[in-house]
Amino acid sequence: MTYSVLIGLSAVMVAIEDDAPLVLVSQRDTGEDALPFGPFDPERHRTFDLSLRGWVREQTGFELGYVEQLYTFGDKDRDTPEATLTDTPPATRVISVGYLALMPEAAPTDSRFAARWQGWYRYFPWEDHRHGRPAMIDAELAPHLFTWAAGNTQRLDRARIAFGLDGARWVEERVLERYELLYEAGLVAECARDAGLPQPAVAFGAAMASDHRRILATALSRLRGKIKYRPVVFELLPERFTLSALQRTVEGILGLSLHTQNFRRALEKTGLVKGTGRLETGTGGRPAELYEFCRDYVRGIAAPGLATPRKTQD
Repeated sequence: MTYSVLIGLSAVMVAIEDDAPLVLVSQRDTGEDALPFGPFDPERHRTFDLSLRGWVREQTGFELGYVEQLYTFGDKDRDTPEATLTDTPPATRVISVGYLALMPEAAPTDSRFAARWQGWYRYFPWEDHRHGRPAMIDAELAPHLFTWAAGNTQRLDRARIAFGLDGARWVEERVLERYELLYEAGLVAECARDAGLPQPAVAFGAAMASDHRRILATALSRLRGKIKYRPVVFELLPERFTLSALQRTVEGILGLSLHTQNFRRALEKTGLVKGTGRLETGTGGRPAELYEFCRDYVRGIAAPGLATPRKTQD
């Protein structure tokens, strides 16, 4: 069979609200959540970036600010759900270029669009360790993984390393590795759907259309790693913020609880923020000073990211 190729663009739009990391999604006819997606038309669109911004505007009403390219997703058999959204022949293979977009606020969605904000831990409930290691890892996930890996040393090692089992350290950046392991083990709904099989009795996390949960996992892995070596976290904050709000934003992204004193000591050494002399008001608690990101300062240097000292170890 001869395939034609369609280049599609997918956007992972991230915002923080009430210390919770959110992602913007729409809903397909199947009931599955989906990321904003649109095909690249070389006749209409001069660049991928402009095309992405146009599709997001048309589908969500939002204007994108900070955007970076994630990865190109082109595995065979990932494309049928996306191909049905376009006027393309059945034998069309969709190559999707994923992007990460950071939003300074989870602005209200317009009722004219089918987009809405969802907490990203809805799709990856095992990733949120802010209040300690989720009980589901050891009580539910681990038994299924050990059954799947029984007698296979390589599978057992992968499961232990990915999910921090048997005393292994939890590494927050391994979001994609963990999702792909669960997919391989048949523990997410997308596995059975893609194979044309009945849904399993046990599946973890909310499913997404096509391979959008894999794209989202890629974005989470990237963002969790990048905030440690580049100051991208400030793209998720308003112009003025408290140090507590900054820490809670970092904790929300990492899914970890941080040591406050060590976090602030390390932050002071970076030169990334400066106090405004103004106080936060209307919170009902003790007023805290508002800070600003030193954007002009970091433009002229190889700006660092943020230290992320854990309060507790998994």
